[in-house]
Amino acid sequence: MHVQSGVAAETEAHAKLIYQRSVERLLNVNAWGTYSSPSKFQLFDENRNKTDRLVEEGDFIRIDIPGLGTEAGMGYDWVRVEAIGRAEDENYEWTAIRVRPSSMPCSKSEVIAHFLDKDATSTFKVSREGYLVFAEEFARNETTNTNGVGLLDMARNFLVGAAAKLGVSYPQWKSLTDGLLQN
Repeated sequence: MHVQSGVAAETEAHAKLIYQRSVERLLNVNAWGTYSSPSKFQLFDENRNKTDRLVEEGDFIRIDIPGLGTEAGMGYDWVRVEAIGRAEDENYEWTAIRVRPSSMPCSKSEVIAHFLDKDATSTFKVSREGYLVFAEEFARNETTNTNGVGLLDMARNFLVGAAAKLGVSYPQWKSLTDGLLQN
């Protein structure tokens, strides 16, 4: 799945301001829920502590999806931030975060606490090309997590994964990409 939102600025200077503001929102994971309701997001550092800072590689994100959460994640889905990238030149710049489903960070279990398996990734990207600014979400290798989980998680993951494949998650990610660009 790929979700994209975009805005056209009147000047390149204004586009750069929109881009900078959008990058700040992208890196402030704890605020994502204000743009992509009904889910809520909480950032945890590598030491498994809740944190209110901007996201860093190695951090965990706890996702509170409405309804029944994973047993493995104590009611939540979890992802780990595996990469944050940036690039810029005179006319084009981008910032992106790639996450992958993970086990719950404070658990001794290695069971993936997410409705998708460990091969799935989501990349959240903000970019500017001239006067245009985009916010995007790219999902890759989305396979339902049914291996090594309990029966309740297996059923829940199958239902949530099937709903995601039918596009039920599209409105959430579209509201996030729109929200990252809001004036």
